[in-house]
Amino acid sequence: MASTAEAYNPLLAHLKTPSPSPSPKQPPFPITPQLTPKAKIFLQILKKIQPLHLNSELTNTQINPVPELVQEVLKHSYDSPSAAIQFFKWACLIHKQDEYCWTLMVDLLGKNEMFDVMWDAIRSMKEDGFLSVDTFVLVFGSYCVAGRAGEAIMSFDVMERYGVQTNQFAVNALLSAICREDNQTTKAFEFFERIKTKISPDADSFTILLEGWEKEGNTAKAKSTFGEMAIRIGWSPQNTPAYDAFLNTLVCGSEVDDAVKFLQLMKGKNCFPSLKFFSNALDVLDKKHDAARAISLWDLMQSSRLIPNLPMYNSMIGLFCKNNAIDDAFHLLDEMVFLGAFPDSSTYNMIFKCLVKNKKVHETGKFFVEMTKNEFPPTSLNCAAAISMLFDNDDPETPVEIWDFMVNNLVLPLQDSANALLVGLCNLNRLTDFNRFAEDMLDRRIEIYESTMEKLKSACHKREGRKSTRDVYDSLEKKWKSSKNI
Repeated sequence: MASTAEAYNPLLAHLKTPSPSPSPKQPPFPITPQLTPKAKIFLQILKKIQPLHLNSELTNTQINPVPELVQEVLKHSYDSPSAAIQFFKWACLIHKQDEYCWTLMVDLLGKNEMFDVMWDAIRSMKEDGFLSVDTFVLVFGSYCVAGRAGEAIMSFDVMERYGVQTNQFAVNALLSAICREDNQTTKAFEFFERIKTKISPDADSFTILLEGWEKEGNTAKAKSTFGEMAIRIGWSPQNTPAYDAFLNTLVCGSEVDDAVKFLQLMKGKNCFPSLKFFSNALDVLDKKHDAARAISLWDLMQSSRLIPNLPMYNSMIGLFCKNNAIDDAFHLLDEMVFLGAFPDSSTYNMIFKCLVKNKKVHETGKFFVEMTKNEFPPTSLNCAAAISMLFDNDDPETPVEIWDFMVNNLVLPLQDSANALLVGLCNLNRLTDFNRFAEDMLDRRIEIYESTMEKLKSACHKREGRKSTRDVYDSLEKKWKSSKNI
């Protein structure tokens, strides 16, 4: 809801860069640490001086509280509303304050749930001719943050009594304020149903409601709201946020087939959601291992001429790998480079892991070379799994290449791969090589597991009668035990 929240926050209109949504008692704009010297003096007085002596201390500064200075002080006083009130009253006696100062004061009071005083300020603004729709927008937000959406709606209903005409902006601001809070979209919808006969909704009205239903996961309401939007507003490529929210609701609500149908309908109207929707949808389907529906969405996305980014390619490749569709994963790996999405370590490791899992011996060795050439080597865990698989499938040479690469390039941790290499050599009865690698590992202080030494011991017993073999084992065992005591 960030986009709609910012669009209907009047204080953010004074800033070039909107801030994130504030917590209840913070101002809705970034607080800069740089304060003018005069503002610092005022704030120090507000912080240290007792209320009884505050006015005299402020007067003694002989600083003229011009509106720009008052605004600066108020922006830093949201956490001390009582002092802010007294300061503002004093400032108004010394110098006439402008509309923005009054607006800040209304927001400060509302954020601190001082609603009676807030309405006093609103009546004063009315007398000075400062009251506007923007003032009431802030009131809506304060009431909704306080969990009092009903009073926010009542504030809308009394706007005209205060000489402020209700309009579409005010309607959307109230809808946005209500829907920002958890599980309040039904209240917003009830207000929408009542007001739409008087003030016609626009695309933003429907987008706000659809984002609310998305947050609450209400697919039924999302469908009915979207249907009404299509009838009232029609189809427009500009309504992307509404399409995103609606389709996200369907996908997260496990109604992917319906999402695909609506996407096909949108395509016929030359309307499509953004790339963000497809990225979110692929993440959801990836977690569900739903390759078939992911492919449907992928095809629709590509037909809309949207270019997938790296995370999206990784989602699809990961999904294919989970479903052992290794050829499809390689197809995307080849395609993505031509579209400017260059594979990263995750891309390569997902495919490598799939090759190992499916015991693709030749492909695993070949892909290992490609990975290291492109400087995206397998993870330590994938290296250990590959070494074991290759030994089990009659390829004793590639595991040694993998191990040498790991040692030379510090692919850490080394323990699992080291022991996988030793077990593989032992199973092939290559005890001389076992001893050579084990000696080196112990010199490097790489842990050799007890189960690995048991494997060697068993292999040596099978060679009973060969004193040299037993001597090798005894020597290695002694060194191994010594390393464990270091």
